[in-house]
Amino acid sequence: MTLTVYHRHPKMETLFAKYFKIGLVVSAYWLISITMVFTNKYLLSSPDLKLNAPMFVTWYQCVVTAILCIILRFLAKLFPNSFSFPSTEIDLKLSRSVLPLSIIFVSMITCNNLCLKFVGVAFYYVGRSLSTVFNVAFSYLILKQATSCKALACCGIIISGFLLGVNQEGAAGSLSIAGVVFGVAASASVALNSIFTKKVLPLLDNNVWRLTYYNNLNAIVLFMPLMLLFGEVPEVINFPKLWDPTFWLYMNVGGVFGFAIGYVTGLQIQITSPLTHNISGTAKACAQTVIACVYYKDIKPLLWWVSNAVVLGGSGAYTEVKRNEMKQQHQAAVSQLAKNIEDGNDEIPAKS
Repeated sequence: MTLTVYHRHPKMETLFAKYFKIGLVVSAYWLISITMVFTNKYLLSSPDLKLNAPMFVTWYQCVVTAILCIILRFLAKLFPNSFSFPSTEIDLKLSRSVLPLSIIFVSMITCNNLCLKFVGVAFYYVGRSLSTVFNVAFSYLILKQATSCKALACCGIIISGFLLGVNQEGAAGSLSIAGVVFGVAASASVALNSIFTKKVLPLLDNNVWRLTYYNNLNAIVLFMPLMLLFGEVPEVINFPKLWDPTFWLYMNVGGVFGFAIGYVTGLQIQITSPLTHNISGTAKACAQTVIACVYYKDIKPLLWWVSNAVVLGGSGAYTEVKRNEMKQQHQAAVSQLAKNIEDGNDEIPAKS
């Protein structure tokens, strides 16, 4: 009997390894993001805990993130050949420069968590789905950047899906006005955070981890008066499960996953593309909604699902429109550069 051995072509093996890595990173992004949402929902509004201290929960997650940054910096010093991490020495002048962004950052994570506290996980994506719309509005008002009619049409689709979702939540008797208000505020904060991040990053050598560290350090300080103002200190002190290991397990999981989502998001963009990341995020939101409905045994009417589909479709269409616009701008810049070279001028055309 003859044994035939088939050898895999090296290029095929490389391609398999590439797709395996992409699948691994996308799976990690989905797992971390969805787990973080469900963990935060448990911490913020579980009837088992009955802890009415959303600022404390969010503050502790910032503490965990800052501590993890310090640990990673320490490990980077011990193993400099394995990986690197920026300095965690505190520069007060730099901290003050980052403070305006940190205020927006605190608003963003607070409103995100308060939205999640008052609405179900299934409605969470729709409840804070206006980030794209606010991003377009603030880009025009702050950066004076115009938006194409196609992109504006996509924003109109997202708004209609959001309004239909709110209407269907009301019809089902599960609408939380506070949750919707915090969802809209979270969407606005996310858009502002994105715009101000672009302005502040150059101050930190365009290092996202340094920005993460300073943002969370500032947030730790900013949350303290907020916890006092909203009366959360006695709430936490008198919390019956304050020394329960299970409670702190959830708190630490929420903190670690909150830190990890920043890394895995950047990694997903790095090994795929911003467009693929947005598609992955949209698909993740769809899966998260379905999982939430199954887990919490929520029966939703057809129009409620239509509202989700409209928001997802509008968001996906907006991503595709912006991709095509960026592609056209790139091609125009390349063509202009080629023309300049032919004319004896090799200067790169300035961005409009």
